[in-house]
Amino acid sequence: MDLYVTSPGPIDQSVLYDQDKHVSSAVWEGQERGALRCHEHTSKLDQWALTQKQLELVHKAGFGYLRLIPAISLDNPLISALVERWRRETNTFHLNVGEMTVTLEDVAYLLGLAIDGEPVMGVTYTMCDTICEKLLGKAPDSGSTSGGMVKLSWLKESFSQCPEDAPMEEIERRTRAYLLYLVGSTIFSTTTGNKVPVMYLPLFENFDQASNYAWGAAALSFLYRALGNASLKSQSTVSGCLTLLQCWSYYHLDIGRPRLNQDSIHVSFPLVLKWKGKQSGPTANRDLIFYRKALDSLKSSDVEWLPYINIDSRIIPEDIKSCLIVGRSKTMLICFDKAERHLPDRCLRQYGLSQSIPEEVQRWERKSRGVDGGVDLSGKMELELNEWLDRQLNIVEDDGGVEESEYMQWYMKITRRFVGRLIPLSSEFQRMHAALRDIAHLADTVSTQGMDSQQTESVTRIRYIVHECLRDQVGTSMLAPTIPQVEHGKRIRGKEMIRRKSNGKRRRKDDPVQCHAASEGDQSQLCSAAGEIDYSQLCLTDAEVDDLQLCHAGGDGVDAQLHTTIEVDGTLLCHPTDEIDDTETCIAVTGVDDSQVCHAIIKGEAQAVPQSSLRTSEDVGQHNDCSIVV
Repeated sequence: MDLYVTSPGPIDQSVLYDQDKHVSSAVWEGQERGALRCHEHTSKLDQWALTQKQLELVHKAGFGYLRLIPAISLDNPLISALVERWRRETNTFHLNVGEMTVTLEDVAYLLGLAIDGEPVMGVTYTMCDTICEKLLGKAPDSGSTSGGMVKLSWLKESFSQCPEDAPMEEIERRTRAYLLYLVGSTIFSTTTGNKVPVMYLPLFENFDQASNYAWGAAALSFLYRALGNASLKSQSTVSGCLTLLQCWSYYHLDIGRPRLNQDSIHVSFPLVLKWKGKQSGPTANRDLIFYRKALDSLKSSDVEWLPYINIDSRIIPEDIKSCLIVGRSKTMLICFDKAERHLPDRCLRQYGLSQSIPEEVQRWERKSRGVDGGVDLSGKMELELNEWLDRQLNIVEDDGGVEESEYMQWYMKITRRFVGRLIPLSSEFQRMHAALRDIAHLADTVSTQGMDSQQTESVTRIRYIVHECLRDQVGTSMLAPTIPQVEHGKRIRGKEMIRRKSNGKRRRKDDPVQCHAASEGDQSQLCSAAGEIDYSQLCLTDAEVDDLQLCHAGGDGVDAQLHTTIEVDGTLLCHPTDEIDDTETCIAVTGVDDSQVCHAIIKGEAQAVPQSSLRTSEDVGQHNDCSIVV
């Protein structure tokens, strides 16, 4: 466990080779991005008034079950915590119990979409007018388009009401508009939030032909790509079919699963309908941190590997049953320019099989194939298409007699076990600081009597290094390690602005400097340098500093040394700095809090001290150079 306290993995980086780009690296360093913005638009699907003839066309096109998708309230913190566990190197969630993923089988059961058939691919478009005029009978206005995308609101406002006595051509046009709205609101929901590419529209020109496409495989490819993008530390949004992801989690993981108000004795198809309607359950304090900790401590008892095993098979449509075998295919999923690997061999327990050590994942390059409008992508993705065509030849099977303990030993070396720290950064800092103090004490008290010159030099070097580290550590402790970096920066900048306003205009280098002695009962005054001081570097916040004294112990005559004495948590650290000639000066700082830094001149005449000679700022952990007038 100590190994994971200091390093959460992976120990072997051969699998998770993009760890440095992953959001878990940022979280480990205390850089929180918060819950992701989730884009999906199922809430307005019921505002489409479909006629019976339209419903028949929707069913004929293969979307009879997807149109039933419920408007579930998305749990952004839960989705965000799952994204932190998603790895695009393997297209799986890396959990403490092993790898899991949303499979083709899950898509078939939950959404009722075809997972076998022709790949969803066609011609790209950079303009909407021509294709919309042809297939919808109407072109959108300029304010409703963006490149090759059209606003969902335009589709709903223009086509959501179909007269009962409308001619068949008009019925087909309005049904195509609905299908484009349906996929743009659910399985192909983009991070734009309110637009859908018109490149899907030609696939709905012939409703019989539309049912031949593997829409379920395309939906999963789109979701995999969206999760992979969202798992990068630089991202703040996530798209794709998030209702699918959330309901997958409800079925497989006992984390954040709501309690239904009604008993679902008779489950309807598609199985996502189980979570339709009002839900009850505790929601207080279920933020991202709550779900992250729950996933970090996930146990086998929290996992449902086979959630559909007790489902009455009679409710599963025959066309869905007949293609479930493809759910175990190790293949390439395709949705236009998005090609993502489906790797069921990494999640065999989700199929009721014993998990063995999977084969090495063949790396593939993800790139946006930006092409001109009117170009068919099939000519640019031959390798991916061939892999999909061979999907029936790559069905994973049970190895039999596999010891899963061997798999888990291998898995713990290649995975990222924890996202959040088991010990807070502030606690780790305190442990490190205590260890450094112990080392410094040993180095200072060890006797060099009887040592040769090389041994003595080593001890001296150790003393120097450990005191340098302690000096840096003390400075860091004064900058509030418990405050997130972003928030801390905002507080510092805020104080800097307030102080600059209160001080009026900035002093110029030639302006005289006034110094005031201050005690604990007085208002603090800042005695600044010849030149400007970075106020943000003088803010001591949220650190426990009992006494902070910067004392220049003047000796008789010349060559007196400036000693910096810092007392933190009752421990005194004394460091000699560069020699200062002909000066007897003491700088006392008393009554230190997060807004007061006082310089008092006790003895000696005020004079400018070179930067190289006075290192007071550095001794309290600051790293900027400033000339102090004392």
